[in-house]
Amino acid sequence: MPIAVEIPKEKWTGKVREVTLGATTAEGGTRAKKITIGGEATLPFLHFDGAIPHSPALAIEIKDRKPDDWSPLLYEAWGEAMDDSGDWAGAAEHAGADLILLSLSATTLDGKPNTPENARAVVRKVLGATGLPLAVFGPGQAEKDNELIVPIAEEAKGERLLLGVCEDKNYRTIVAAAMANDHLVNSKTPMDVNLAKQLVILIHDMGMPLERIVMDPTTGALGYGIEYGYSVMERLRLAALTGDSMTQQPMLVTPGEEAWKAKESKVGEGVPGSWGDWKRRAINWETLTATSLVHTGADVVVLRHPESLARVKAMITELMKGH
Repeated sequence: MPIAVEIPKEKWTGKVREVTLGATTAEGGTRAKKITIGGEATLPFLHFDGAIPHSPALAIEIKDRKPDDWSPLLYEAWGEAMDDSGDWAGAAEHAGADLILLSLSATTLDGKPNTPENARAVVRKVLGATGLPLAVFGPGQAEKDNELIVPIAEEAKGERLLLGVCEDKNYRTIVAAAMANDHLVNSKTPMDVNLAKQLVILIHDMGMPLERIVMDPTTGALGYGIEYGYSVMERLRLAALTGDSMTQQPMLVTPGEEAWKAKESKVGEGVPGSWGDWKRRAINWETLTATSLVHTGADVVVLRHPESLARVKAMITELMKGH
């Protein structure tokens, strides 16, 4: 005679905050679609324990000019689209991206310093080439980030861009520009739970609503520190679910950038033959890094190769079927 067994369920007291990227025409923007991330009331894909209202979103990183230090496999994948940021954005949308991350360079193609005028023009071109929500990150130099991101915030007022990168020593200017022009910000900290929480508090203290902050706890690539990054993200998510309000931001991670910096992905010559086929290895490196981070609670995953995007999307689709 069958015996009914009750499956125990976790009873979490908190949930991840929902954040919406992009604004449609009706909302004062020009996006054909917007995406909402977060909202989870349980650990990743444990649908039987709580609600998971939104799938993790997948972004493709593009640049404002053709990069000169990426792997040849990425040049091969995107081809001539990399010569024009608008074409590249369109190709990324065609490949199935949910949103675009435009990463600005410190210099233009001719080696001269990037300018606010150029940054404005590139953002306008990308917004015109795709209807997807857009994130725009500076080159990672505090003064240059401020110089480029502030005019972009003004140029795209009302589009609800995700602007970054806000770090502990350089967040005030970007946050102020985002608040004045109805954008969101990306809060990035080294791999540390307390630092991640503290920067969210500082940004919120400026008056930025928590519904407009995305948290980037930083990650490493497969074999390059991913274990520590994974554990930090896991602790942040557990804190969020147990009611710690300042850890309840959706998390963004950049496995594409990290994985393609690793020699296993970047180069195909001068490596042991036992490493196997270069292209297969490189795409696996990015895909496995990304899938690991999805399982620890990432809400936005930024990739670089279209094949990695397709593979991670297929995995997420299957895992969300329990919804």
